[in-house]
Amino acid sequence: VQLQASGGGLVQAGGSLRLSCAASESTLSLDTMAWYRQAPGKVRELVASLTSGGLTNYADSVKGRFTISRDNAENTMFLQMNSLKAEDTAVYYCYAVRVGKGWTRYRYWGQGTQVTVSS
Repeated sequence: VQLQASGGGLVQAGGSLRLSCAASESTLSLDTMAWYRQAPGKVRELVASLTSGGLTNYADSVKGRFTISRDNAENTMFLQMNSLKAEDTAVYYCYAVRVGKGWTRYRYWGQGTQVTVSS
């Protein structure tokens, strides 16, 4: 599975951005999709995840501001980011997991998209 992230850019604090992650195959086959981010000098961290069953998980720092969703008809995952803060500045990566036979987990990463929030 290939994942293609897009939608990053430069935005002022308080603004919004919507990230997209297009999958090369049906997202119905993906058990979990998620967004991670990595700021300069920091480790990559989970921002939000969404299971095929609809369960979501958010980092405390983005709860109430970010919303993860997926459109299986378009094989795309989204991250709506509102009330952006300077500390949200990072490269955002999309990620997916597919559980295969014997519970083997196949992990896929997309390339990053830069989000820069000016204060």
